[in-house]
Amino acid sequence: MVQVVPFLFAIVTIWCVTGSTCQALPVAPGQTPDRPEGQGLMPPITSAMSRVAVDLNGQWQHIPDPFDNGSLTHLSKPLADGFWLDRTRNFPTERIEYSFDAAQPISVPGDWNSQRDDLFFYEGTLWYRRTFTLDQRDGMRQFLHFGAVNRHADVWLNGTHLGSHHVGFTPFSFEITDTLRDGENSVVVRVDNRRRPEDVPAMRTDWWNYGGITRDVAILETPETFIRSWEFKLSADGTEVLGSMTLEGPAAAGARCTVNIDAMGNPRTVTADASGHAPVRMPWPERAPRWSPEAPVLQNVEIASSTGDRVADRIGFRTISTRGRDILLNGSPVFLRGICLHEEAPDRPGRAWSEDDARTLLGWAKDLGCNYVRLAHYTHNEHMLHVADELGLMVWAEIPVYWVLDFENPVTQTYAQTHLTEMIERDRNRASVVIWSVGNENEGNDAQTALRRDLAATARRLDDSRLISAACFVTMTRGDDAKLNNVIVEDPFGEFADVLAINEYIGWYHDDTDQLAGLPLSTAWEKPLLFSEFGVGVKQGLAGGTDEIWTEDFGVRFYEHQLAWCDELRKEGMLQGLSPWILKDFRSPRRPLGGIQDWYNRKGLISETGQLKRVFDVVRRQYETWAEEAPPQQP
Repeated sequence: MVQVVPFLFAIVTIWCVTGSTCQALPVAPGQTPDRPEGQGLMPPITSAMSRVAVDLNGQWQHIPDPFDNGSLTHLSKPLADGFWLDRTRNFPTERIEYSFDAAQPISVPGDWNSQRDDLFFYEGTLWYRRTFTLDQRDGMRQFLHFGAVNRHADVWLNGTHLGSHHVGFTPFSFEITDTLRDGENSVVVRVDNRRRPEDVPAMRTDWWNYGGITRDVAILETPETFIRSWEFKLSADGTEVLGSMTLEGPAAAGARCTVNIDAMGNPRTVTADASGHAPVRMPWPERAPRWSPEAPVLQNVEIASSTGDRVADRIGFRTISTRGRDILLNGSPVFLRGICLHEEAPDRPGRAWSEDDARTLLGWAKDLGCNYVRLAHYTHNEHMLHVADELGLMVWAEIPVYWVLDFENPVTQTYAQTHLTEMIERDRNRASVVIWSVGNENEGNDAQTALRRDLAATARRLDDSRLISAACFVTMTRGDDAKLNNVIVEDPFGEFADVLAINEYIGWYHDDTDQLAGLPLSTAWEKPLLFSEFGVGVKQGLAGGTDEIWTEDFGVRFYEHQLAWCDELRKEGMLQGLSPWILKDFRSPRRPLGGIQDWYNRKGLISETGQLKRVFDVVRRQYETWAEEAPPQQP
């Protein structure tokens, strides 16, 4: 693996959902505090990709830069004329030691690890360059929008530094109206996927650290005053639609917005206040269909403003709540038959990013009999949520507060809050999302519990119409014979969660699944419980005895015992859902076993090449049985 010189980041201002700015992050080593920050990050634009003026997906030129030659001198001092200037030689003696024009092309969206064999393990800096032309129209504004860049991104347009973004799975935009020029424009992006202790996630993950511009890129265009964001949902009692719109621009105050929703009949018109905010309440027709896995009805929602802007979305309306140990969808108990997913491409190596990828992955989940998916361990691409809406799959959406972080570091806390805020801002109109998850397998000490508590409070402030959870460890006790005799759910985060969730790997990392029959389970709170993970490593096609790990036979025995225990707990009313780990084998640097893992986590029900393992059918048959039964209800 290439050893690289640390690169230090400029001050970046994180924009909160309220429109005010959070505290700026400190300057990191190696970056000068006086580097121009340009217009900086913009507040999020809802359904940004519906406003595309220029699609920047496709071939970009790229330069790997393991020693940060594009940013630093040989003495590690900041350059004044780095790669972001996209210079070319003008006379024979001019010494310029890089050339984007002579560089190799690389596909965007995409990760560099799966596109070049020599970058398979690479963690460091890579520079991207793309040129484009845009005919600007009077009275219109332009924004450069990225669906995600993993992990630290600095962006320049025509040599002007627009700003930075420091989390790897959420969208961000910069206004470029005044930075565009007639003729050809040059976008340069410096991407750095090196892991740092203060990052979220931090130094260790059980998934591949795919580097690059991993999601869609486009130039967006809006009127001078435009509808920046909108949100529509059912009230908790299901009797009203609660909506809001926020306009941005010189004519925002006092602008009128007209809302038309299919099920509502007549449109409603409201006036924005002095800050450009326009709330609206409308009675929900009693017989109007609600979104559910059985009937994923989406309503056409259209908003028009007196400033000349018009936007549209397709939104499902439903309620999600709890009562005792029950999860209630539209007021009725529901049992979540799920599967976990990583954002791993279904038909090629690398990260998934397209609508076709989403339809294949979620189509497999539907074939499995799922009504629910856990999108682990970070915010997945936007196509996944839209397709889940269409297919009728409830979603657990998660941020990468994963394993061990620097929980007491203010920078780490800010990154975690940014992940959560930007995920909710992007996806709060998606009916499929029923759970916001604020962590995975944190140990439950005071610092870890405090951060998860604060994140739960943020989620409720931004969106009070969904449930809050986190995947937690579980306590197991043993008898005098050293065998398991109780499973206890007592992570202190349970006090702040709406839904309890545990990861357990009995029969794989410890003990044997034979011990599961009749094994009691207790919880410290009378709340719904999900098994957010359990699973077994299986090499597709590997035959052997039922006691030989990695074989298909071992996997079948494991799942038969696990699902039988789940069925016991379900009938007792103790378990309200499960999401086995995981749909498809995925790349992981923690899995080097040659001939078996080969840098893949093998717990998928489907192999990395899309072949179903025998365990897929074991789970599918159990889900078919449960789908035919009504969920047990708590008294």
